[in-house]
Order: sequence, then structure tokens, then C-alpha cells
Amino acid sequence: MQKTTIAEVKHYVEQDVKIGAWLANKRSSGKIQFLQLRDGTGFIQGVVVKSEVSEEAWERASSLTQESSLYIIGTVREDHRSPSGYELTVKDVEVIQLAHDYPITPKEHGIEFLMDHRHLWLRSSRQHAILKIRNEVIRATYEFFNNNGFTKVDPPILTGSSAEGTTDLFHTKYFDRDAYLSQSGQLYMEAAAMAFGKVFSFGPTFRAEKSKTRRHLIEFWMIEPEMAFTDHEESLVIQENYVSYIVQSVLKNCQMELKALDRDVSKLEAIQAPFPRISYDDAIQLLKDKGFDDIDWGDDFGAPHETAIAESFDKPVFITNYPTSIKAFYMKPDPNREEVVLCADLIAPEGYGEIIGGSQRIDDLSLLEERYKEHNLTDPAYEWYLELRRYGSVPHSGFGLGLERTVAWISGTEHVRETIPFPRLLNRLYP
Repeated sequence: MQKTTIAEVKHYVEQDVKIGAWLANKRSSGKIQFLQLRDGTGFIQGVVVKSEVSEEAWERASSLTQESSLYIIGTVREDHRSPSGYELTVKDVEVIQLAHDYPITPKEHGIEFLMDHRHLWLRSSRQHAILKIRNEVIRATYEFFNNNGFTKVDPPILTGSSAEGTTDLFHTKYFDRDAYLSQSGQLYMEAAAMAFGKVFSFGPTFRAEKSKTRRHLIEFWMIEPEMAFTDHEESLVIQENYVSYIVQSVLKNCQMELKALDRDVSKLEAIQAPFPRISYDDAIQLLKDKGFDDIDWGDDFGAPHETAIAESFDKPVFITNYPTSIKAFYMKPDPNREEVVLCADLIAPEGYGEIIGGSQRIDDLSLLEERYKEHNLTDPAYEWYLELRRYGSVPHSGFGLGLERTVAWISGTEHVRETIPFPRLLNRLYP
């Protein structure tokens, strides 16, 4: 008998298999028991017919409670009514452990209760689908950058400085000096790009922002590519190709998960490069035309503004050339217009907000030194960053994509807390 997984039963139609699983749910019509089973790779129904199994096997199946663990032995059948396309005709059940009083029942539960039981909530079909989509985005990310000549480089998590000169940092003591949890690996990736040409990182970042919005997490994951000899326009092309690639990969490889989430895939099918672009100036005018009278040139955009701009497009939209005053010190000014920088934010459709921020970086030493003074960056921890401009400086660009927001958009999930296995929120450090 072949031991296999639910995901692999398609290879064993009309054959007997053995699968290790948990009981997600169960119903009975007297002489037939319908076992809803999961094993981490997928979900399948096992049908136990009383007249076709031993009395002992029937009793073992009857004893199963929600989230009990077991080995199920049965024959794989094709069933086009099943979401997976297959069903098991059960021959025997081996109970591993009977679970009692499982806290998360099929009834409705409040979000705080579910978050307190996140370690168990992960087992539900919806959470399983969202995190499988997250996994596919990660897989496709590595595939895209590996196929396009990028080298993965891992920046440190403990740093002596802030990437953007802000104060929203988690402070810790590093023996006898101050250190911070990284809010971005970008500065280090610039150093890596000077060594390897095209690089990307993928890792956790931390923001000590006291935000409770559906778009924010305290700990989140970023994909941060950096490219030497690459200008802003070339970077935008890479960004739109990358986002198109991961969306199409999810459409191709996560059909069951998207169906489980009732995601409108027609909106994802439209996500193909190139993406529309709108300047910051035009975005301000668009917002005023939509009735946002409180927005003025030089203001940054909040969630309502980003949503209103996105409503005018059916694809992600680049907002380009923000004012220098509201962007980070390292962004290169537009040579034709010093008051704006060569940057762009990519705004996802359907109200999911910014998923990418990117720019061309300052490559001129004297200008970067000037920016240091303007932003009071006198800490010697930044000296190494200046040295990148002293020794073989070149035009270079990069961007950062927030994984959780991107997964929320692709999966159609309202809150980013469901797009990471164990979210860290303003008032949540458990479990």
C-alpha cells in the first residue's frame, strides 16, 4: 500500500493509499460517515460506508472528534464535485490521538478569540489558502529574480542606524552600544549591488509605528532588489514585470486556494505589464477633482487618497516624482526639476494601498553629503554609506515590496494580519 499525501492522490486513482491526516469536520447520515480530512497539503473527503468496513473500523471512525489525528486507508476515486477532484472510499481508520474540546468550532468566533488561538486558526481552510498563496508569492519571487540574473544577499537585522532617518525604530543594547532592529535592508543592498550588480534580499523588517490600520504590521517581510547601472525608468519596468509575474504564478498554481477564498480572478487576470503611471502633480489634481479639498502640493498621501487614485485604474498604478521634502534623503532629485525626486510608489487596485516604494539613489558624493547635513545624519554609523560614492559610484536604483500587503491584495484578504503566520500588532505579541 502506498503512503502518500492529499496533494498527490491524483497519481493513485483506483488504488489503495494511506494518508496521515487530521479531521477537520465530520457528518453522518446513519450508515455513512463523511470525514473532512486535511494533511497540510490539501483537503479531501473520506467516505466510510458501514456495510463496507469492519465493525472496528466503523467504531474508530465514529469516535473521531474535530482535529483528531489519524491514518486513513482507502481507495482514491475521481469526484468532479469535490474541490480537489478526488475522494477516498475508506477501508480502515487508525486513530493516532483523539482531540477533545477543540476551541475553534464551525460556529462564528470573534477576531480577538481567533488571534489568541492563531496557532490553531492556521489549520482552517481559509487561513490555509491565504498562507499557501503567500508561499507561492515567495516561490515565484525567488524564481523571477534568479531567472533575471539577481544574486540573493542577506542584510543584517541588527543595525547601528536607520535606513530612512526616522525614529520609528526598536532600540536594543548591543553590548555597550545602541542598536536597532532593521526597518529596511536597502542601504546594505546598495553596497551589495556595487559588488554583484543586481541583488535582492528577502527578510523581516520592523517598524515601531503605533498604527492599528488594516495595512500595518509591526513585523513584516520585505523583498528589496537593488541594481547597479540602472536608472529609475529601467527600475519601473523590472517592478511591473515582477508584480505581473507573481500574480500570474498565483493564478496558475493556486487555483483551489483562490476558489476557497472566493477571489474574483478576473481582476487578477488583468494584471499584466505595463502598468499605468501618474505623476504626483497629476495625482494631486485627480484627488482635488474627486473632492479631496484638504490635500495640497507637498502633502503625503494617506490610505483614502491612495484608494481614490487606484479607483481610476484596473491595474496597479505608479505614482511618480514625489516632492523631495517628503521622501527619504537618499533619493536622487529629478535633474530637470530639483523639487521632486526620481521615485515611484506602486498602488495596488481594490483599496490595498502601496505595495512598492522605489527610487533612483543619489550617486553623487557631494550631493549625498549635503543631504546628510540637511537630515542631521552625523552618526558615524552612516560613514560606510558615503564610501559607496567615493569608490566607483554608479547610477543605481532599487525598490522594496511589502509581502503581506501584496498577499492581502492578491488573495482578496481585508486585513494583513491574516497574511502572516503569527502577526505582530500594536497590542499583540501572543502567540
